[in-house]
Amino acid sequence: MENSDLFKTWLVETPIAHRGYHDKTAPENSLAAFSKAIEKGYAIECDVHLLADGTVVVFHDESLARMTGNDGYLKYLNKEDLKALKLKGTKETIPTLEEVLKLVDGKVPMLIEIKNKYKVGKLEQAVIDLLKNYKGEFAVQSFNPYSMAYFKKHAPNIVRGQLSGFFKGEKLGWFKKFMLKSMRLNKKVSEPHFIAYECYTLPNRYVKKYKKLPLLAWPVDSKKEYLRVVKYCDNVIFEKFDPEI
Repeated sequence: MENSDLFKTWLVETPIAHRGYHDKTAPENSLAAFSKAIEKGYAIECDVHLLADGTVVVFHDESLARMTGNDGYLKYLNKEDLKALKLKGTKETIPTLEEVLKLVDGKVPMLIEIKNKYKVGKLEQAVIDLLKNYKGEFAVQSFNPYSMAYFKKHAPNIVRGQLSGFFKGEKLGWFKKFMLKSMRLNKKVSEPHFIAYECYTLPNRYVKKYKKLPLLAWPVDSKKEYLRVVKYCDNVIFEKFDPEI
């Protein structure tokens, strides 16, 4: 698909619920949060990691602490460990990507963030394999340009996006931070079909170079911020409010 054609698709036309349409009863990246997004007709953004046994799960953090109250790290778990971990004191557990795809089943589009700070290949290929027979609309994105380069090489027909921002507070060297926030690897490495950029930093000179690519703003978390940033982007990845109210 040509980048210009994406301006006529769900990627621009349908607001995207950040980690699902989550609240106190439906924690982020849970089947309940995804069900609520489906009910409201919003596209779904979710995050994926790889477990020790190769299972792809939908979860944002590397650590279990914030969402489950447990010590430890996601990468050391196996699929059989998931049911014992409850999300934010609810009955919801960490879902596998396979379970999420079965639930969504093409009812709304999906934007899948590849969470990979390390060597690329295993997680990316596992996601490609799961998506091969999926009939719904979807795209992938990542902060890691080499992750998107893997998709470019091994699944070029999958729409891919480059995530970025100013990385304030992140433990990154100044050069790496500059290369990521300026998206210097877009042209030779990731060659994204769209850009997803931190909303609070928009507009900025880095995204202005990519006017021919759809621009998503994340995470838009209030009506006030939505009204400000919608002038500078083509769509929003939102949470904590309803952009259609």
